Amino acid sequence: MRRCNAFAAKKAARRLSLMYDTALAPAGVKSSQYGILSELHARGAALPTVRELAEELVMDRSTLGQNLRPLERDELITLFTDPKDRRNRLIALTKRGVAKVKEAAKYWRIAQDRFEATFGKQEAADLRSVLIAIAHNPKLAKQEITGIPS
Repeated sequence: MRRCNAFAAKKAARRLSLMYDTALAPAGVKSSQYGILSELHARGAALPTVRELAEELVMDRSTLGQNLRPLERDELITLFTDPKDRRNRLIALTKRGVAKVKEAAKYWRIAQDRFEATFGKQEAADLRSVLIAIAHNPKLAKQEITGIPS
């Protein structure tokens, strides 16, 4: 398993998630929730559909839906039917959600600074660049695997 890229990435993701979740705990959000709220906040008035947000976050819609439920319950986001296309649901940050993003940002910054101090600022930037390239590489998208030896 030492040569398995997925296993190494998952181990690192668990370590980082724990660190960021611990830092974000005083704000009452997990890193996965903060990521969703931050993405919505960055979009401003350009409200995404569930499908668009799922694609941007590299999640399937079902998983995103499960992650949105507690945010909606806590009134940090609202979901509503797109008036231009009733088949789509739009996601918007509420005022409470904007306040939560701003509150959590200072705790996120603590985790971010800790990681960069430990790993190196340039190394962290390089790592993010590689990870984003992997996440959005269409050649690595869900597809049938061919060429497997029998």
